[in-house]
Amino acid sequence: MKKDVVILTGAGQIGMAIARRIGFGKKIVIGDKSINNARTISKIMNDAGFDTIPVEMDLSSRESVMNLIAEAQKYGEIAALINAAGVSPSQAPIEAILKVDLYGTAVLLEEVGKVIKEGGVGVTISSQSGFRMPALTPEQDELLATTPTEELLDLEILQPGNIRDTLHAYQMAKRCNEKRVMAEAVKWGERGARLNDIAPGIIVTPLAVDEFNGPRGDFYKNMFAKCPAGRPGTADEVANVAELLMGPAGAFITGSTILIDGGATASYYYGPLKPQE
Repeated sequence: MKKDVVILTGAGQIGMAIARRIGFGKKIVIGDKSINNARTISKIMNDAGFDTIPVEMDLSSRESVMNLIAEAQKYGEIAALINAAGVSPSQAPIEAILKVDLYGTAVLLEEVGKVIKEGGVGVTISSQSGFRMPALTPEQDELLATTPTEELLDLEILQPGNIRDTLHAYQMAKRCNEKRVMAEAVKWGERGARLNDIAPGIIVTPLAVDEFNGPRGDFYKNMFAKCPAGRPGTADEVANVAELLMGPAGAFITGSTILIDGGATASYYYGPLKPQE
């Protein structure tokens, strides 16, 4: 029997939390570069009564993204996309961050947008980091939003001489995600579908715990200690926002980015996290 299909990319805590909110009664295709990670999340969800299948997928490869979509279409029409895949500044070099987080996300949003069913919805997970660098020019924003995907990595602002370090690459990727969502939401709208972006701050996951105990741990601990919420967030709190965006209560929301960071960005600009001159 054909079902509506949810594509989940990134077999982690945030993606799973969102899938548990919106995936009941649907087929959930879980793509991750690590098939073991995908199998782990798939088993947890299947044991809880969901219907999922794990698939090996490399977000940096258009061919791999297309294979994931083709696998999903075997089970029915694609009704939802949850893109929670990506790499962090401490996980990968500049080139990989741009290839996965920037280019890969752009390809995924583009290709799913071509086949999403009427009434379908999507969310992609970016980051508060997209808010942490100076504003780009309107021309640069438009280039990030609308440049054909296969030409994105050739943009002058993304060349090695213009990217300071892995954190800057990550910030650029997440800024691009936000602009790309705006542009793609227009195209998704032509199919009667919606697309939004969620920009989380520090969310407690196994990966985040590794970061807390790693070389940048003090930086992260200081960030959530000095944000208005005074704590990191949870994957379920991100899922709360996704449930709104992907459900009927969010029917008038598309092309938007929702920042959910406990006020860390506010504190960065106007509070104790403000960088010292």
